[in-house]
Amino acid sequence: MALHLLKLCVGAESIRDLEEWIEMRLRDLKRVGLPAEQFHTTRMLPKRVDEVLNGGSLYWVIKGQIAARQKMLAIRPFTDGDGISRCHFVLEPKVVMLMPRACRPFQGWRYLKDEDAPKDMGAGASELAEMPEELRRELSDLGLL
Repeated sequence: MALHLLKLCVGAESIRDLEEWIEMRLRDLKRVGLPAEQFHTTRMLPKRVDEVLNGGSLYWVIKGQIAARQKMLAIRPFTDGDGISRCHFVLEPKVVMLMPRACRPFQGWRYLKDEDAPKDMGAGASELAEMPEELRRELSDLGLL
């Protein structure tokens, strides 16, 4: 059973913001001749790497809701130029929309068990996926989703 990570998507106002940032970052990497892979840098290395890499995803909290996820491809520890240990979460660039669920802010990242993770929006929720994200967020806050 997969284990996931949960993280705040700081600075993003919407899922589309996240997608645009990923597209821009991949373009910039290609332009300077670096491998075009999407990654997120963090300070702490998960202790349960094998479980996370066994089908896990990084779940993003956007504006107080768990709203999207990206499949985790690799976790690469490294030491930065200041001698500080960090790691890259290497992610599939495809962003998967989720059935929104409220989440309070926190620092860093948290483990998220598969059974506790919000479900993907999926094909059966196409009308919901087409709804403006702000409206989905309001309906979820009201307990109507």
